[in-house]
Amino acid sequence: MSYNALARKYRPKSFADVTTQEHVSETLRRAVSGGRVGHAYLFCGPRGVGKTTLARVLAMALNCSKRSDDGEPCGACDNCTRIWGGQTALDVVEIDAASNRGVDDARDLRERAMYAPSAEGRFKVYIVDEAHMLTREAWNALLKILEEPPASVVFIFATTEPQKIEQSASPILSRCQRFDFRRIGVDHILSRLVAVVDQEGSEATDEALRLIARKADGGMRDALSLLDQVMSLTGGKVETESVRKVMGLVEEERYLELLDIFSESKHSEVFILIEKLANEGYDLVEFYHGLLDILRTLLRLRLAPDTEVHLPSTLRDQLLERSVRFEPEDIVRMLSVVAELEGQGSLRRSSNPRVLIEMLLLRLSYMDRTVALEELIEALGGVPPSVGGAGNPVEGGGDSGKSEQIDKEQRVMFPSRI
Repeated sequence: MSYNALARKYRPKSFADVTTQEHVSETLRRAVSGGRVGHAYLFCGPRGVGKTTLARVLAMALNCSKRSDDGEPCGACDNCTRIWGGQTALDVVEIDAASNRGVDDARDLRERAMYAPSAEGRFKVYIVDEAHMLTREAWNALLKILEEPPASVVFIFATTEPQKIEQSASPILSRCQRFDFRRIGVDHILSRLVAVVDQEGSEATDEALRLIARKADGGMRDALSLLDQVMSLTGGKVETESVRKVMGLVEEERYLELLDIFSESKHSEVFILIEKLANEGYDLVEFYHGLLDILRTLLRLRLAPDTEVHLPSTLRDQLLERSVRFEPEDIVRMLSVVAELEGQGSLRRSSNPRVLIEMLLLRLSYMDRTVALEELIEALGGVPPSVGGAGNPVEGGGDSGKSEQIDKEQRVMFPSRI
């Protein structure tokens, strides 16, 4: 028997099993149980958050022979088994719009939708994945059938880029019920990974699973796929080191070393650090993205030291200790400079990203630091008690009983190398 990937094996079979998307799953479940199913739905959201899964669950619920009164499919009858497994089903058709995007494909779909379901009480369900890939002409061919659909026909369009549909076929939006799917939180992904590891009879550290959950960027499918890769590498046991190896992640110690370089202005050590990373085979673009995350976390800890961050306690303490070396304004400027490189798109287009990243890190190491004005004056030889002389009021100052004191909270840009 062929191996069943974890992302497929643990795919939800009911509305209740879908994580984070309760605003969608509950609406659809109640629509099924109350007989208020629409003729067309548009599922929008990032990849791996449950769009196609919920489309299949809805198709199962509409065609289940043992559906419960609350609208949940049984998940065990022949129809449910075929639909959930993506096998051939007479009344449920999945279409990849990336490879079936033309007007002829849309006309063929329109003609097939005119036929009645294979049995009374069932629905013909057409799931169109990557719907934003359909051409304008293809959408135009579907307009009429979406406006006046045949009985017992349901269209479900899934897309990661709804703005493209708005640009090429805005009339479609008024003919569909739109649902926006959310990214799944780290804690929700983590709890799911823990359950999967237990069911697989494997072992995993909390830090390793949390690292996978963070890397998945809100996608449950990506998290399960990464877990699958790590378990294949280690034979079942999931540890932090194996996760880093599979994902090509740079060790946090490298980023801590880099923060030390910035705070101490050790400019030449930038080249030594990058040379180490290159020799160890790390992807420098991945290192760049990790730097963005570290600087963002550093800023959060600098502004609110008690804030909760999804990091091991040791790393959190090390970042907290380094955060006080920088003023918040400095970290904001550093983040802006780093993000600017990605915004320009030069990193993706460059044939030699190493040079770009080295120059970026050198800019950060040479960047001026913000210090209090009183510290600057003290460094230049001390601060007088008043602007107009020791104990003397300023002439023409308006209030002769008061002298203008230097605002100790005022901050200025001060080169760290002076």
